[in-house]
Amino acid sequence: MSTLPAGANRRALKRRAVVASTVGTTIEWYDFFLYNTAAALVFGPLFFGTSSVGGVLASFSLQFVGFAARPIGAAIFGHFGDRIGRKYSLVATLLLMGGATVLIGFLPSYETIGVWAPILLTVLRVVQGIGVGGEWGGSVLMAMEWGHRRQRGLLAAWPQTGVPLGLVTGTVVLYLFSDTASFLTFGWRIPFIASVLLIAVGLWVRLSVLESPAFAQIKTAGKVVKMPLVDTLKTQWRDVLKAMFVRTAEQAPFYIFTSFVLTYGVKQLKLPQTEMLGYLAIAGSLGIVSVPFFGWLSDRIGRRLVYGAGVVLTGLYAFPYFALLNTRAGGLVLLGMVLGLIFHDMMYGPQAALISESFGTGIRYTGAGLGYQLASVTAGGPAPLIATAILAGTGSTTWISIYIIICAFVSLGALVLMHPRPPEADEADFASEDEAGQDTIRGAAQA
Repeated sequence: MSTLPAGANRRALKRRAVVASTVGTTIEWYDFFLYNTAAALVFGPLFFGTSSVGGVLASFSLQFVGFAARPIGAAIFGHFGDRIGRKYSLVATLLLMGGATVLIGFLPSYETIGVWAPILLTVLRVVQGIGVGGEWGGSVLMAMEWGHRRQRGLLAAWPQTGVPLGLVTGTVVLYLFSDTASFLTFGWRIPFIASVLLIAVGLWVRLSVLESPAFAQIKTAGKVVKMPLVDTLKTQWRDVLKAMFVRTAEQAPFYIFTSFVLTYGVKQLKLPQTEMLGYLAIAGSLGIVSVPFFGWLSDRIGRRLVYGAGVVLTGLYAFPYFALLNTRAGGLVLLGMVLGLIFHDMMYGPQAALISESFGTGIRYTGAGLGYQLASVTAGGPAPLIATAILAGTGSTTWISIYIIICAFVSLGALVLMHPRPPEADEADFASEDEAGQDTIRGAAQA
């Protein structure tokens, strides 16, 4: 049986797991958001040979391909995460995602290799989507399964901060190179290629963490599910659908607020590109605080209450959001972007625990990951594409706001139907710190 380093204890191991999960998700979302931002600003002319609305639609369509690949990643890595363990699945997703991002930085443009440019970009985007699709479930569970059920909201929210951290990091790096004469020729490539350094850091951190005690317990007891995907779809397919629909008001508006807004601000409102990137970096940085705060708040007053408030406020904000942007006044544009992401964070903070609590340890990676990532296909991926098409067809944002309101109603309906598993159903999954003995920790080390 494996032994722990001298002086190791559960609290220190829990902190290590949380840090490893958060660092890893930050790196993967940095990679993913690099594409989102570049799709809005440069990929149209570079890889599709046009800078018109058609080029923007093409780059956003390819963005959707990455979202469509996410459920595949959730199913693949969910299987191995529930069969072998959370830790090594997370190492694989990091390598997959990071490698694809670095290769995008070396891709020749449409002018150089013609139609092969968008084809190769599509392949790498699919690889990115598979990697990030498998990432979420493992990173959330690696952090959450080290704590007591009274800490689930906060612990699961820390890996969620990888989204604002990745958004801010990717946006800031692009911002630093966006105001240079070489941005369209080479400057945009540097942030993608630089991912190789982040991959090295992420691997070092993730390889140092132990397996979660909850998974170690079922592995030691010989209760690992042989076919997690089959078992999930057979016994809890309704919970997968609820998880998918409850994310609609979080996913669709988020990619309008972070990706489409750049196209809208630069091309429609004629605001400076660097200014819009700066506003997005400021608005996104608040999530570093607000995401864990709302996760913590959900531990205190209830996840459904906090999440529901975020859904309602997002729906109510649909028209004021564009009204603030349309003023073209710097302070009001920034305010509009900040409020949109704060309302998003009210959902995103408690979301990981809200979804994960619907599934038992044996199929939690698969079930939670699949439900979470299916929303990327139904809501997140199509959102910038739908918003761009609406704007091109109507010349107005009215129906984009109505689209956001419809998303809010969908999520409210799913939230009403969602119910967490009763505590006694998974009491062994989350032993308290006082009750967790060395056998559990040794089991984690052994696993």
